[in-house]
Amino acid sequence: MAGRINDDDVKAVRDAVPIDSVVSEYLQLRSAGGGNLKGLCPFHDEKSPSFQVSPAKGLFHCFGCQEGGDTIAFVMKIDHLSFSETVERLAAKAGITLRYEEGGYNPSHQRGERIRLIEAHQAAAAFYVAQLDGPEAEIGRKFLAERGFDQDAAAHFGVGYSPAGWDHLTRFLRGKGFSDKELITSGLSQDGRRGPIDRFRGRLMWPISDTAGEIVGFGARKLRDDDNGPKYLNTPETPIYKKSQVLYGIDLAKKDIAKASRAVVVEGYTDVMACHLAGVTTAIATCGTAFGNDHIKILRRLLMDNGSARVIFTFDGDAAGQKAALRAFEDDQKFAAETYIAIAPDNMDPCDLRLAKGDDAVRDLVEPRTPLFEFALRQIVGRYDLETPAGRAAALDEAAAVVAKIKTSSVQREVAVQLAGFVGILDQEFVVRRVAQLARWARDRGGAAAGERGGRGAPRTPHAGAARQPVQAPPATSGPALNLRSPAHRTERELLKLALQKPALVSPAFDAYGADEFTAPPYAAVRQCIEDAGGAEQGLGDNREYLVAVMDAAPNDIVRNLVTELAVEVFHGKSIDETYAGMQLVHVRLRAVDRRIADVQGSLARLGSHVAPEDLAAAQNEVWVLQQYAQSLRSGGADAL
Repeated sequence: MAGRINDDDVKAVRDAVPIDSVVSEYLQLRSAGGGNLKGLCPFHDEKSPSFQVSPAKGLFHCFGCQEGGDTIAFVMKIDHLSFSETVERLAAKAGITLRYEEGGYNPSHQRGERIRLIEAHQAAAAFYVAQLDGPEAEIGRKFLAERGFDQDAAAHFGVGYSPAGWDHLTRFLRGKGFSDKELITSGLSQDGRRGPIDRFRGRLMWPISDTAGEIVGFGARKLRDDDNGPKYLNTPETPIYKKSQVLYGIDLAKKDIAKASRAVVVEGYTDVMACHLAGVTTAIATCGTAFGNDHIKILRRLLMDNGSARVIFTFDGDAAGQKAALRAFEDDQKFAAETYIAIAPDNMDPCDLRLAKGDDAVRDLVEPRTPLFEFALRQIVGRYDLETPAGRAAALDEAAAVVAKIKTSSVQREVAVQLAGFVGILDQEFVVRRVAQLARWARDRGGAAAGERGGRGAPRTPHAGAARQPVQAPPATSGPALNLRSPAHRTERELLKLALQKPALVSPAFDAYGADEFTAPPYAAVRQCIEDAGGAEQGLGDNREYLVAVMDAAPNDIVRNLVTELAVEVFHGKSIDETYAGMQLVHVRLRAVDRRIADVQGSLARLGSHVAPEDLAAAQNEVWVLQQYAQSLRSGGADAL
């Protein structure tokens, strides 16, 4: 077979690259005794390390998922490479020149796709760095200087500049032997009217590397007022770049994260630079997306989930930062590490803080930390009037549902006791029982979350103990018939149309509504699609991209077609404004609250004298809280949401 790698060269590669050095690029390894090393398996989720590496044998094996093999097998699986691509990458690392049987040396077009795309990014990064020294890039150098970054700082982080012309990089990479198809696939170029043109033009460029240190994408910062694009433009999804699976700065920070058992999560490229230059070398950032499950997996492999591990979020103290922190708290239980939040004085980000107060202030920022759960609960409780019984009851109802999500019972109880103090309820055991009850209801209903955070500070229906049920897609035919004469169905339809067509009118309140607040199963399925696409707030940016994401989240063509239908259907109202949107929000929520009250009262009636006293008290309190909320909705309208 032409192009087959010589067997002796394959053996030389295996022998030349120690397996522990390769594996440690992806996860932290510790001694397992007998000369072996252990770590958290990168191929499946686990709480304690069952993944072992034998440097002497050049092998790895996971006793949890049974994956195993040599260095080549490890790289093939973790980076989804072919055998030849893996050998070529490891050979380059070891400085070994490969021979190819029946084909001489492997020509560039025979190389695997991933390697070619990586090489294109490496060449592009070098090109951008060289351009930063040119006259046109003066605006980029000024941008960096104004933020306290000199030439050495730019070089350390590989910061460059993309020329403002149409195809400077494209022509450069063509000259390096890359095809137009490779340039488009890589995301470095895009289709133009006369062929490929540069995707990034006239911007400051940050290379984004994966855990192994290979450049897989770029983040580009707008510099000029006549640039009509977004402030930050990232590489699109490609075979090597998935924004939910990369962390900017992880290649520079991973060793110190593993050594210190601490990671600092910031919000932007310049924040990472500022932290590292100030001595906080464990700083990393997401790339144009919220901190999520895949990011957690990356950090867990480095932190090893030991009891002393710390993850510190430095979100801004503004509304957006608070929302990001609360979203991070939703994932808190996926860490074994302790999670904290640090907010700089005057809500400055680390970059601004370094400019204003110096490196010491950045280092101090991540020291006086507040536990993330405490911050999240105080944010929830702080939205209520705790001087009134109704305010305390409502605050408890919402916050208790959050505490109920904590999986470890001992931790759940401890946090519940602290919640009692936050709310001002002297009977701590009442709060502990309330949290335990919500957690039990959630388990009984299939393990769903005990409740979601309510919009604008009010408890939504599932907080009352009704965990959201998984939304079933409509049957593969046409789904249940929709009676548009039903006020409920008509209002639900209008609300979904608003969320798809005019998300600014219903955000952020809409994203706090659960699919269980929509009584028609097809509408519940559409609501679930919007949530899976990131929520209606995603539509505040590129509405077209948002609708595509919602359609992509549809489980089948029936739901997808309904999304399309709702996205183009005209509204029934004459004036589609905030008042109209508020009416739809209130009507849907109010019906959901009334349904929940009826459910609880019906359950009590069915149980009669058989209900336990503590359950009776909790249910009666729940009904009272919901009745107060319903009354506020009827009298206050959208302001009560």
